[in-house]
Amino acid sequence: MSIQSNIEEKLQALEPTFLQVENESHRHAVPPNSETHFKVTLVSERFEGLMPVKRHQQLYALLADELAGPVHALALHLYTPQEWQASGQARPDSPDCRGGGR
Repeated sequence: MSIQSNIEEKLQALEPTFLQVENESHRHAVPPNSETHFKVTLVSERFEGLMPVKRHQQLYALLADELAGPVHALALHLYTPQEWQASGQARPDSPDCRGGGR
């Protein structure tokens, strides 16, 4: 199973109403077909009343194995359903890293 698939499966524990896991490794100076850099956009009612740091901590706990090993970077965009609606259902684009696209 790919790292991306593992991440997607583990994040189901947060009962997302929207989940998008993007492998952005190709935007960084890593070997082809790497799974080291990810962007996660997740919408869940379980984030109601939680500050961003508490939301992030929930994901870090679920993805502890991946973060301790193969995953080098994880961009998190975490919303309640109301926040997601207010954002126009859009999250920020990721920049290329220095040396990305080599």
